[in-house]
Amino acid sequence: MLKGNRVKAKGPKRTMTDHDHGYKRLFSHPEMIRDLLIGFVREPWIADLDFTTLEKYPGEFIDDRFQQRRNDVIWRLRWGADWLYVYVLLEFQSGVHPFMAARLSTYLDLLYQDLIRGRQFGRRRRGRPRRLPPVLPIVLYNGRRRWTAPTDLADLIEPGPAGLDAYRPRLRYLLIAETAYADAELAGMRNLVAALFRLENSPDPDTVQHVLAALIEWLTEPEQAELRRSLLLWLREGFLHTRLPDVAFPELNDLEEIRIMLTDRVLDWTQQWKQEGLQQGLQQGLQQGLQQGLQQGLQQGLQQGLYSERRMLLRLIRRRFSEAVADQSAPMLERIEQLAVFEDLGEELFDCADEVAWLARLDAAAGQDPH
Repeated sequence: MLKGNRVKAKGPKRTMTDHDHGYKRLFSHPEMIRDLLIGFVREPWIADLDFTTLEKYPGEFIDDRFQQRRNDVIWRLRWGADWLYVYVLLEFQSGVHPFMAARLSTYLDLLYQDLIRGRQFGRRRRGRPRRLPPVLPIVLYNGRRRWTAPTDLADLIEPGPAGLDAYRPRLRYLLIAETAYADAELAGMRNLVAALFRLENSPDPDTVQHVLAALIEWLTEPEQAELRRSLLLWLREGFLHTRLPDVAFPELNDLEEIRIMLTDRVLDWTQQWKQEGLQQGLQQGLQQGLQQGLQQGLQQGLQQGLYSERRMLLRLIRRRFSEAVADQSAPMLERIEQLAVFEDLGEELFDCADEVAWLARLDAAAGQDPH
């Protein structure tokens, strides 16, 4: 038993998008986009960007079928005399989406169509037709499994007859996988996104304390108040409730209060922190020599995998169709207890002509699941 105020949380049930919304809010701050580009896009032209011109671009489009498409985070900033658009697709899923390049192709097409309708072209050059501005597509991935999907659309297309390769569509995105960076590398960076990655990858509360101390030191200016607030909300409503689901938290109003709270309870919470995940559950079960511990670890890992797959599929449904269709799909997804079914549905989602076909397919899959 944990000491102090550790009790079963009785507050409102957390939705599977709490963490996603927190991330989206964080990357709605120009400081986060600046540090993402400076720290994790290793290209020489980054030095030519004017970060004082960063401005957010609307992330909702209406396609030619008058359907609303929600995108993640789009920013633009000046690159010399031209605008450069930075498209950040935030991915929160345990599995790898094999056709991510195709998804991004759709999103970028919507962005370019919006720019064309608004006549927001690149700088006119004498003797040349108007052109569209450059876009940097980024996939920010925080899953634990290694990303294996192709990062170029051309690699998703089968080779055709000789001479057809010249017409193969091409679109490449930059993958930034949070787990690809060692903590020692991130710790040496005075960078807000590096600090975020360290928190996500933290193996224990002690690492979280060190990162929080750094953030408190960095974010002292009055104009950073909103960013501090966004970090606080992400930590309080998403991160801590994910890591410590059985702890009832007091009202926490700033980063220093979270740091002090962790300091006071670090000894109690270290044990619970270590109990996360399938790998840790298996390890503890083997060390104790108890078959029960092994089974509990497997079951916990399975439930975490199902939770992540449901969350991923709901995000895809929301983008493919609408929020209403996602709400209709959620109860049917809860009835599915087979990871393989989620993998099949993820591919079939994009094959369905409309939401009626999708809901019928999902209802059939939920009915066929033996659980």
